Amino acid sequence: MSADFDLIFGLHSIAAALKNPARSHMKLVATDEGLQELQKKHRIVPKNYNVKTDILSSHALQEQAKKLCAHLDLDFTRVPSGIYLQTSPIQTYTLQEYLKRPDARLLALDQITDVHNGAAILRSACFYGVNGVLVPSEKSFGLTPSFYRIASGAVEYVNLIRVNSLSRAVGQLNEAGYLTVGLSEHSSENLTQNELRSQNKICLLLGAEETGLSNAVARLVQKNMSLPSQGEIKSLNVSSAAAIAMEKCFGI
Repeated sequence: MSADFDLIFGLHSIAAALKNPARSHMKLVATDEGLQELQKKHRIVPKNYNVKTDILSSHALQEQAKKLCAHLDLDFTRVPSGIYLQTSPIQTYTLQEYLKRPDARLLALDQITDVHNGAAILRSACFYGVNGVLVPSEKSFGLTPSFYRIASGAVEYVNLIRVNSLSRAVGQLNEAGYLTVGLSEHSSENLTQNELRSQNKICLLLGAEETGLSNAVARLVQKNMSLPSQGEIKSLNVSSAAAIAMEKCFGI
């Protein structure tokens, strides 16, 4: 069952969500200090964004947030900066909306369940101008308050594309003229940046840190790309590897 609201922690993420016209805001809850910090750092005046603002003590704010987390069936983590936003769920998209586009930069995440990795990857995707991120309905990270905090507002600018089957989605992308590229530490293919950046429609696929791309997805990608180590450490955290791979695919 989908959540009936999003709970957002983190000043950057709250500011970005308030500025998103696709959201309908329910309530901004803050301590006096938290609201002042939001106004000072992001020049946000809540009344300009049609959002009700409640000022509470620090203890009362944490207790209210705890109840909302329980409603969403989430583990409670302490609210940072004395402020949180309760707002409508983020809009998600279908793959069909991207298949006929003449150009697009897409990212697909296969079995990436860790919130910290997922959020860091979204932030890098926003930095590199990725248009959309394919996220499977199962075996993926959730859009928790911690996810929003770590993503630092990126979710408001990079479209999330929900797919039931990532392998089926890769097949559709191939048929639609996308170059699908899987990041694999075992690849011996020598893809050049010129080859990658000459593509108008490209989808970079990233797998779980321990296992990489699932077999069902790996057998469908057209090309594979690796990141050769130049030192004693032979592998990277998936969010770090994602940023380097995006630089190769989408960098200037």
